[in-house]
Parts: sequence; structure tokens; C-alpha cells
Amino acid sequence: MNQEFSLNDVQATRELLSDYVTQTPIHQLNSPTISKLLGNQSQVFLKLELFQHTGTFKVRGAINSALNLSQEKVQNGFTAVSAGNHAIATAFTAKTLKTKSKVVMIKTANQLRISKCQEYGGEIVFADDAHSAFNLVEEIQRKEGYTFLHPFEGKKVSLGTATLGLEFLEQVENLDAVVVAIGGGGLASGISMAVKELKPKCQVYGVEPRGANTMHRSFETGKPESIDQVKTIADSLGAPYASDYSFSLCRKYIDSLALVSDQEMINAMALLLDETKLVVEPAGAASLAAALAPLRNKLFNKRIGLIVCGSNIDLPSFKTLIDSAVAFQ
Repeated sequence: MNQEFSLNDVQATRELLSDYVTQTPIHQLNSPTISKLLGNQSQVFLKLELFQHTGTFKVRGAINSALNLSQEKVQNGFTAVSAGNHAIATAFTAKTLKTKSKVVMIKTANQLRISKCQEYGGEIVFADDAHSAFNLVEEIQRKEGYTFLHPFEGKKVSLGTATLGLEFLEQVENLDAVVVAIGGGGLASGISMAVKELKPKCQVYGVEPRGANTMHRSFETGKPESIDQVKTIADSLGAPYASDYSFSLCRKYIDSLALVSDQEMINAMALLLDETKLVVEPAGAASLAAALAPLRNKLFNKRIGLIVCGSNIDLPSFKTLIDSAVAFQ
């Protein structure tokens, strides 16, 4: 398996995706809390990928995968497995390319994600948990002929997310560090490759929830690992296993990993609401949570880029979480 791709490949992918994705904006986060915790000389730049079509970065990998398929495979329709965000991106991709989609979602998926998937025409089948969801999607492929769009694995997925890293470094120069959340590694693999190839001295930190530490386990053993159960509010970061391609890129390009607690993500969600008026899901706040907690000393007085990767959460759920937030100390 060819594990590599070049910046020329990323540029070509960006051209391919130009009619299908939007260049998301940057916001510099200035607040007394940031100055207190990260130093008066720190500069924090948010890459607002929550303003991407479907509300997350997922559309970059999904539509790039689809555009590289034969017309026959496109006409067969798309299937996917997801806690919600990739399901929405798959349904969006199918609608955009004028085909059908049948996706597997975890039964505990946020109602807003279910509704958004259905709005794009996605047919939904529910599974009890992530492991059974992957089994069910294999059955849909085998029996019904749908084409599988993987949520995080494969060269086309990583190339799609690498376009986000390329955008970010063009929008903000001279970053000392980039912090990115990790679920299965599809986002982190592409971003880390683009950042390291463009700016080798820029540190790249990957962030996982404590209750879904698949990549940490994989880094420790040097091979893709799995976890028995996902135990985090950041369900969109709850990949049950790591896979060869995304793991290999993460292992090569990410400098180190950090773990954040559910409480730290909630606290970061509240800070983003207070300081930027953004409503983000837990995964979308993971990079800020890491910057203000486990990575604080490493990022002190640095020029930092944070990926705000998603916003798909309904307001009642958001309020319930925010009500339990506490200030970073």
C-alpha cells in the first residue's frame, strides 16, 4: 500500500473539491482567560471548520472519496457508518452527486444529526454500538450493493482533510503549533501531513477523549489498536479502532498526543460560547480543551492554531452540558 502523497496531490485535491466545499474562516481568540492560561504573548487562531457544509470537516473526505469512484459505484449509492457527522456528509455527498444513501448510525446519535442526515435524503439504519454498526454496514454493502465511504480510513479521506491544513497555513502564517482532534484519524492524518510538509518546525498535537483513546494505544504498540467500548460525550471522536493508512500518517507526522476529559471539553465549549458566541459539539472544543489543560505548558506564549471541527449538537443537549461547565484554572 502506498502510504504517501505529496503537496501537489493536496493542491490537485483542493482544485477538485473547489466546487463542493467552502474555505472556512479564521477567528483570533482574544480573552483574559487565554492571556492568563497561555501567556500575554500567546496568539490563538481558530480554524472555523464548523462553518463547512454539513457543519463539520467530514464533507472534505466524503466527497473526495466519491469523486474518485467510477460512475457505476456512484450510481450504486453510498453507505457509511457514523455517530452522525459522517452520515450527514455521506447523505450530502449522495444528494450532490444525484444518487442515494443508506447509512448506519449509532442509536444514541444526537437527534439534530439524525434530522440533518434525513434532510439530505439519507436513509438511516440504527445500530446498538460502534462495533455492531461496522458489521451492519458490511451487510448493507454485501446484500444491497451500496458503495462504502469510510469515515476515516484511506488515501482519499486523508487527502480531503489535508486541504483543510493547506488552507489554514495559507490563512495564518508562522504558527508554532497546530492542535487537532482525533477520532479515527482521518482529520488528523491529513492536517498533520499538510502542516509538516509545509512547515516542518510547526508542532502538531493530536487530541483524544480519555474515553476513546484508540490512537494513544496504537502509538504505544506501534500498530493499529481497538477499544472495547467508547465512553465519552464526544461521540464523533469515538472510533472503535484505528486503521492502517490513517494510523501510519498520524504516526509519521504528529509530534505527540494529548488526552482530555469530558469535563475539560465542556469547559472549552462554555469558553467558546462566552468569547465567540459559537455553539460547538464536544469534539469541536477538544482542541481548545487540550490547549488550556494538558498542553498548556507546551503552548505557553506560542502562536497556536486550533481546529474547531464541528457544531452538530441540538440546543437542549448543548445547554445540559454547558450548565455543568466550570472555569479553567
